Amino acid sequence: MATHHHHEREGADLSNAAQVTLEKAGEQWTAMRASIFDALAGFDKPASAYDIAEAVSKAQGRRVAANSVYRILDLFVSANLARRVESANAYVANAHPDCLHDCIFLVCDSCGGTTHLDDDVITRTVRSAATGAGFQPVRPVIEVRGKCADCD
Repeated sequence: MATHHHHEREGADLSNAAQVTLEKAGEQWTAMRASIFDALAGFDKPASAYDIAEAVSKAQGRRVAANSVYRILDLFVSANLARRVESANAYVANAHPDCLHDCIFLVCDSCGGTTHLDDDVITRTVRSAATGAGFQPVRPVIEVRGKCADCD
């Protein structure tokens, strides 16, 4: 397996990297965006916009609408700060927002845990197959559903 190596960030280091990446993309790092990113990064499993809205609402002591969270999550995905786990309609913080590449997700049907894999050979093959079929790939989504080792 040809893995893609990078530095996995967490905590304040991850938030700082996300801010720098977003600002390089020409966007502002607002207090609300910071709150939503920090809430997303605080989940140990993929989180829905409703999960994030609830976490931010509790932290701020005021209601934050899921629609606002969705808009910010869309921005985060386009800026490489978050990844969408399509089959779960949920999001995970990208632990390496300064590194742009395709991801593979292993999603456990029992506990909902999601493992992120980097395999450049597989993702290059998927892109090549799409191009060979006359299709211009923008963002391949590769997810494998099954059972993790903890639930096996």
